Amino acid sequence: MRLNRAHIRDLARQRIERLFAFANQAVKSDPGLANRYVELALRISMRTRVRIPRELKRSVCRECKAYLYPGITSRVRVRAKRSPHVSVTCLNCGAVRRYLLDRD
Repeated sequence: MRLNRAHIRDLARQRIERLFAFANQAVKSDPGLANRYVELALRISMRTRVRIPRELKRSVCRECKAYLYPGITSRVRVRAKRSPHVSVTCLNCGAVRRYLLDRD
Protein backbone atom coordinates (compact mmCIF):
# COMPACT_ATOMS: atom_id res chain seq x y z
CA MET A 1 0.00 0.00 0.00
CA ARG A 2 1.42 3.34 -1.05
CA LEU A 3 0.71 6.33 1.16
CA ASN A 4 0.07 9.62 -0.54
CA ARG A 5 1.84 12.79 0.49
CA ALA A 6 -1.16 14.31 2.28
CA HIS A 7 -1.55 11.22 4.44
CA ILE A 8 2.16 11.22 5.34
CA ARG A 9 2.07 14.91 6.29
CA ASP A 10 -1.04 14.39 8.41
CA LEU A 11 0.60 11.48 10.20
CA ALA A 12 3.75 13.55 10.75
CA ARG A 13 1.71 16.44 12.19
CA GLN A 14 0.00 14.06 14.63
CA ARG A 15 3.34 12.59 15.73
CA ILE A 16 4.87 16.04 16.22
CA GLU A 17 1.96 17.13 18.42
CA ARG A 18 2.16 13.90 20.40
CA LEU A 19 5.93 14.27 20.94
CA PHE A 20 5.42 17.81 22.25
CA ALA A 21 2.72 16.50 24.62
CA PHE A 22 5.18 13.86 25.87
CA ALA A 23 7.83 16.55 26.32
CA ASN A 24 5.39 18.64 28.34
CA GLN A 25 4.77 15.69 30.69
CA ALA A 26 8.42 14.67 31.00
CA VAL A 27 10.04 18.09 31.52
CA LYS A 28 9.31 18.22 35.26
CA SER A 29 10.97 14.90 36.06
CA ASP A 30 13.58 14.61 33.29
CA PRO A 31 14.37 17.69 31.13
CA GLY A 32 16.83 15.63 29.06
CA LEU A 33 14.05 13.30 27.95
CA ALA A 34 11.86 16.29 27.05
CA ASN A 35 14.71 17.66 24.92
CA ARG A 36 14.98 14.29 23.16
CA TYR A 37 11.25 14.33 22.34
CA VAL A 38 11.62 17.83 20.88
CA GLU A 39 14.66 16.73 18.88
CA LEU A 40 12.64 13.87 17.37
CA ALA A 41 9.73 16.22 16.56
CA LEU A 42 12.08 18.68 14.82
CA ARG A 43 13.63 15.88 12.80
CA ILE A 44 10.21 14.59 11.71
CA SER A 45 9.24 18.14 10.74
CA MET A 46 12.35 18.61 8.60
CA ARG A 47 12.13 15.20 6.95
CA THR A 48 8.47 15.52 5.99
CA ARG A 49 8.55 19.30 5.43
CA VAL A 50 5.71 19.93 7.88
CA ARG A 51 5.55 23.24 9.71
CA ILE A 52 5.41 23.10 13.48
CA PRO A 53 2.52 25.21 14.83
CA ARG A 54 3.52 28.60 16.28
CA GLU A 55 2.57 27.80 19.88
CA LEU A 56 4.71 24.65 19.79
CA LYS A 57 7.59 26.31 17.93
CA ARG A 58 7.80 29.02 20.58
CA SER A 59 8.43 26.35 23.22
CA VAL A 60 11.77 25.42 21.61
CA CYS A 61 14.98 27.42 22.07
CA ARG A 62 16.33 28.53 18.70
CA GLU A 63 19.94 28.36 19.88
CA CYS A 64 20.25 25.04 21.74
CA LYS A 65 16.97 23.33 20.67
CA ALA A 66 15.95 22.75 24.30
CA TYR A 67 12.31 22.43 25.34
CA LEU A 68 11.26 25.67 27.08
CA TYR A 69 8.94 25.26 30.04
CA PRO A 70 8.33 28.36 32.19
CA GLY A 71 9.94 28.10 35.60
CA ILE A 72 11.96 24.96 34.82
CA THR A 73 13.92 25.50 31.63
CA SER A 74 12.97 29.09 30.83
CA ARG A 75 12.24 32.42 32.48
CA VAL A 76 9.29 34.46 31.18
CA ARG A 77 8.97 38.18 31.84
CA VAL A 78 6.52 40.81 30.61
CA ARG A 79 8.28 44.06 29.73
CA ALA A 80 6.74 47.47 29.11
CA LYS A 81 9.79 49.44 27.96
CA ARG A 82 9.84 50.61 24.34
CA SER A 83 7.04 48.46 22.98
CA PRO A 84 5.36 45.97 25.36
CA HIS A 85 6.72 42.47 24.87
CA VAL A 86 7.20 39.09 26.51
CA SER A 87 10.81 38.12 27.09
CA VAL A 88 11.60 34.38 27.23
CA THR A 89 15.09 33.45 28.45
CA CYS A 90 16.44 29.92 28.01
CA LEU A 91 18.05 28.81 31.27
CA ASN A 92 20.14 26.27 29.36
CA CYS A 93 22.08 28.57 27.03
CA GLY A 94 20.94 32.09 28.02
CA ALA A 95 19.35 32.97 24.68
CA VAL A 96 16.59 35.59 24.84
CA ARG A 97 13.55 35.73 22.55
CA ARG A 98 11.14 38.66 22.54
CA TYR A 99 7.54 38.43 21.40
CA LEU A 100 5.61 41.66 20.85
CA LEU A 101 2.28 42.10 22.59
CA ASP A 102 -0.73 43.41 20.69
CA ARG A 103 -1.96 46.86 21.62
CA ASP A 104 -5.61 45.75 21.48
